[in-house]
Amino acid sequence: MAATGTNSKDLENHHNDCFVQLSNPHIATMKEDVLYHFNLSTSTHDFPAMFGDVKFVCVGGSPSRMSTFIRYVAAELGLDHPGKEYPNICAGTDRYAMYKVGPVLSVSHGMGIPSIGIMLHELIKMLYHAKCSNITIIRIGTSGGIGLEPGSVVITQQAVDECFKPEFEQIVLGKRVVRSTNLDTQLVQELMQCASDLNEFPTVVGNTMCTLDFYEGQGRLDGALCSYTEKDKQAYLHAAHAAGVRNIEMESSLFATMCSACGLRAAVVCVTLLDRLQGDQISTPHDVLVEYQQRPQRLVGHFIKKSLMKA
Repeated sequence: MAATGTNSKDLENHHNDCFVQLSNPHIATMKEDVLYHFNLSTSTHDFPAMFGDVKFVCVGGSPSRMSTFIRYVAAELGLDHPGKEYPNICAGTDRYAMYKVGPVLSVSHGMGIPSIGIMLHELIKMLYHAKCSNITIIRIGTSGGIGLEPGSVVITQQAVDECFKPEFEQIVLGKRVVRSTNLDTQLVQELMQCASDLNEFPTVVGNTMCTLDFYEGQGRLDGALCSYTEKDKQAYLHAAHAAGVRNIEMESSLFATMCSACGLRAAVVCVTLLDRLQGDQISTPHDVLVEYQQRPQRLVGHFIKKSLMKA
């Protein structure tokens, strides 16, 4: 017997839903899952009630930046009003900060692969326990540019390692494990269209090099240790540029790896604070840097608003 129209539609929507996946069979056997670094637990918090309506997750380095972002998004979506507070959901810990308004979650991840890795493990499990579906997750942050004017925004096409390979290597149980760093190509196009809609600042699509270190790992000459020359540095950065790299940061490869493995539509949007071909230190006035850091927020905020208007 054919299903009724309503039931057919419900079935269609169910099949179209893309739920968060975990690549770990052990989670299903656990009676309680303690997200220690968030100070949240499946036995003390109702994750579906708290987070079940989330569709957009934005992550960035500092708690203050992510607090600013949630206020900005709230205003953009018409959900803000005078005196409204956005409490830190992770207030019981000083490791990370998390804020929510409507279908948008804003989470800090600290600096570097170890910090964002811990956060992502617990964030993805939280979204899984909350039974979230059709999630888009975007890292918004800062970076060093290669051959770009400071203040340019880079939408990552591919996250690559220090040898310009699109992979992330990790040692697991003493063995080398290599995973791909794929990002959602359609999402890249949608974000680039949003940049064209805004037409407020230079925006490019390019590869992002993810390093384990801010100084030697990125070819800087101003660290406590340095074993190479300016000529060596320039040769390396020009080789990176020739490989399609347009910016350097310290989180994108693991972010791409984990999101892809768990079925999350993901992108990285970072502003460049300087052109590394021209120097290593950031001497731009503070007020200019603040405006630069708002650029990824404005782009992603526009994307979220535009996406919700289509829904």
